[in-house]
Amino acid sequence: MELEYVAEWFEFADMDLASAEFLCGMRPQPLEIICYHCQQSAEKYLKGYLIYKGVMEPPKIHNLDDLCELCSDFDVHFQEIKVACNILTAYGIQPRYPNEMEIVGSDMQEALEYAHQIRDVVPLAEVRHKINQNESNVGI
Repeated sequence: MELEYVAEWFEFADMDLASAEFLCGMRPQPLEIICYHCQQSAEKYLKGYLIYKGVMEPPKIHNLDDLCELCSDFDVHFQEIKVACNILTAYGIQPRYPNEMEIVGSDMQEALEYAHQIRDVVPLAEVRHKINQNESNVGI
């Protein structure tokens, strides 16, 4: 497993979540796009974790329920985010097209909360510590 590759997945996940948060300041708020970025950040955190655990190519799926189940094989704490994954999965495709789903402000807030929950269950600090440790050892 290449730690740099894992770091890239997490950086992209961080960017999606930061984009969602930034877009909250727009008026009117682009609710569908915010929810979509929340789903995308969660997907990338989960896939990054799978790569960290040795899954060389994460499945090319957008279903967070399935990704969460795969992550749960490595760490039971992922069971804590099953509801978040289930709710966010719908935002991966439907909001990108007109008239597919009606999203209101409370949905957007929930999506942001769930995206943070998923980010928080992924052991990012552990992974980033190993990445930094690996980079320090390169110069030795």
